[in-house]
Amino acid sequence: MSLRVYYGGTFDPVHNGHLAIARAARDALHRTIRLMPAADPPHRPPPGATAAQRVAMLDLAVAGEPGLRVDRRELERAGRSYTIDTLRALRDEYGAQAPLALLVGADSFLALPSWKDWRQLFSEAHFVVAERPGSPLDAGLPPELAAAVAGRWADAAAELEAAPAGRVLRLRQPLHEASATGIRDLIAAGGPWRERLPAPVADYIALNGLYGSRVL
Repeated sequence: MSLRVYYGGTFDPVHNGHLAIARAARDALHRTIRLMPAADPPHRPPPGATAAQRVAMLDLAVAGEPGLRVDRRELERAGRSYTIDTLRALRDEYGAQAPLALLVGADSFLALPSWKDWRQLFSEAHFVVAERPGSPLDAGLPPELAAAVAGRWADAAAELEAAPAGRVLRLRQPLHEASATGIRDLIAAGGPWRERLPAPVADYIALNGLYGSRVL
């Protein structure tokens, strides 16, 4: 079975930086990237848009994009949205030998020790870590994370196909300064925000008055 790659997040809202990461992973791994919006992230305050609005924006963002797809499984599951539970459900669906990978940004990877059952994540999936030049990964990992990933680094994407889980691949991707928090702040302040988002997503935000924007 070929590698399946999942890119989780709140996508509140989905922006050009998210798409750059997804495209870079698609092109490096030659696999479909499944963008998986979280329903109720346990490690941060509630998102600024509803789950239905966030997934609608994702649908708009990936429309016509080859190799990018929206996966709604976390929205359809009741209760808190923990990554370990999602990966275990994927294992139940695809079996113990299916290669699975979780695509995350470098900042999220550095925060991995704060996730539920984080050490067990390596038994359920590979990690593909999207990082920019000068990434904080270059400055060194926190000791407990460094110990957990020792011997797990992959040199090539093909290594993720050879095992079901447990490897970590660094993915270089184009520099994007966009962040969802910064975009929400710009929208609320009436600053220049549209160019940081896919045009259909920007139109959706304006039409629905999200994040303090003025309804068109």
